[in-house]
Amino acid sequence: MNRYEITISLLIGWGCDSMSLASGHGHGRFDKHTLSEIDIYKTTLALCDSVSIKASPLLLGLKGEDKEWVTVNVFKYANYSNLKYTKNGKTVLKFQLINQRADFSFVLFSGGLSTPKLVAVSNFIIFANPKAPLYPRLAQGKSWDEEISTLSGGFFIHILDLKGHMYTNDSCSDRLTIFSDDTVPFVEYAVKGQAKARSPTGTLTIDQNNLCSSPARTVGRRDQGFIHTSFLKNLGPNFVYTYRMGHFLSNGSYIWSKSYSFKSPPYPGQDSPQRVVIFGDLGKAERDGSTMYADYQPGSLNTTDQLIKDLKNIDIVFVIGDLAYANGYISQWDQFMSQVEPIASTVPLMVASGNHDVHSGGECGVTAETLFYFPAENIANFWYSIDYGMFRFCIADSEHDWREGSEQYRFLEHCLATVDRRKQPWLIFAAHRPLGYSSNEWYAEEGAYSEPLGRDDLQKLWQKYRVDIAFFGHVHNYERTCPIYQCVNAERFHYSGIVEGTIHVVVGGAGCHLSKFNQETPKWSLYRDYDYGFVKLTAFNHSSLLFEYKKSRDGNVSDSFTITREYKDALACVHDGCEATTSAS
Repeated sequence: MNRYEITISLLIGWGCDSMSLASGHGHGRFDKHTLSEIDIYKTTLALCDSVSIKASPLLLGLKGEDKEWVTVNVFKYANYSNLKYTKNGKTVLKFQLINQRADFSFVLFSGGLSTPKLVAVSNFIIFANPKAPLYPRLAQGKSWDEEISTLSGGFFIHILDLKGHMYTNDSCSDRLTIFSDDTVPFVEYAVKGQAKARSPTGTLTIDQNNLCSSPARTVGRRDQGFIHTSFLKNLGPNFVYTYRMGHFLSNGSYIWSKSYSFKSPPYPGQDSPQRVVIFGDLGKAERDGSTMYADYQPGSLNTTDQLIKDLKNIDIVFVIGDLAYANGYISQWDQFMSQVEPIASTVPLMVASGNHDVHSGGECGVTAETLFYFPAENIANFWYSIDYGMFRFCIADSEHDWREGSEQYRFLEHCLATVDRRKQPWLIFAAHRPLGYSSNEWYAEEGAYSEPLGRDDLQKLWQKYRVDIAFFGHVHNYERTCPIYQCVNAERFHYSGIVEGTIHVVVGGAGCHLSKFNQETPKWSLYRDYDYGFVKLTAFNHSSLLFEYKKSRDGNVSDSFTITREYKDALACVHDGCEATTSAS
């Protein structure tokens, strides 16, 4: 028998009768998931007794873990680049599995990507409680004293029969399933030492018919389970709350998630140190070192880990588009939520809409809009505003029309015009695609330095309402401009007095493959970095703001500046009191 060239994949199913491909191996274009290269519909069954694969342990999460390491043993003819295999005909691989509300099995394919042949299937591996509430995601609500808790999970409770029976390839009978139509999900929360409150949850799921096209509706499809969202209201400012999600069963018992904690938002205008992190294009990567993503998002783990290390010094996080890069393979959202759980379960994680969240893989924005809460009036319109202490954030949706006269333009003007700069002196605009200024190579070739539609219109608003900083992602690098109204000030690191212009920042280098700069540096570009990183804003008080761009690899500050001024220097312009155009234009 010939030696096999092997692709190791992972099957995730809802029992023995229904399985779907959830991860794999290969190199793909950046606008597609790597699994799209596998012509899965051409798979043929070629099971071979001389090739086997076994995985252990069989039961995961016995102590409530939602992720565990698994050992996979490949025996006999597998052609794997491992010295041990060439000597004894076997190799050992290790993978980290997360709880995805389903059973796992590893599968060996031969025949390459175009003509895959299923050679061997491992035993099943299951989590002790695959339906446990998982991956809480906090967000700020429409009012300052409202926190939103969103979790993934299900009403089904699976229990393994441990009387000497384990789940095998050809038997589903050893698992006892308990189901109750009367299951009631809720979130329990309290300040330490005070009475606990319970908030009911609204429950959604993502129907296949709500997705637009392949692969999200076909090979990339899998059940996302239930998404529970609870509104925790009437919070005190800057209080530390503990919370957990529960399922109340019809038999009177409870199923609980792990316990978490968060600090409630400050009162609008409150004079206290407030720390904000902003970046775009994060993605996800595998901690087990697998090559599935082919360096698609090589910086994502470093960025995630740096934020986790500094989490005690972070109050709120904004991911301005291109979150998971699932590109139609829905299980990848679970991977993303697991990766950011230490952050999202502790501080509000606010999101914006990116092109990969909306236009890639047939998801049409449905997954991102359902899994993550954002305080919009209409969930179909991914634009919103929030007040956080001394900040007003106006979050735009670059995937919708924002030209003058559009519904979004009217919203953005209202958001900018209604801020009280005495209470919230720091006015921030954010969107995914650069509408400001980016000397990215592609934009430079187009001669535009930004997306082609909308900049001239929105620039009127940035100027009129004295926006401090405009943040963008989409371009996978870091760039900071001068205050763009005039760029007459030679100062690079400290700004004071009257607002001279909006500083534009591209901060899309959180994780995905990097984007090259144009060789020529425009006059408005003050700092450029071809590396992975994120921005941290620290408002010390109403008149002092610190901006820091930090490297993902070590958390060190690579670029920074300060703003010092009184609120009267940032008041909105009177009629005809602002420049109509910018010198940069």
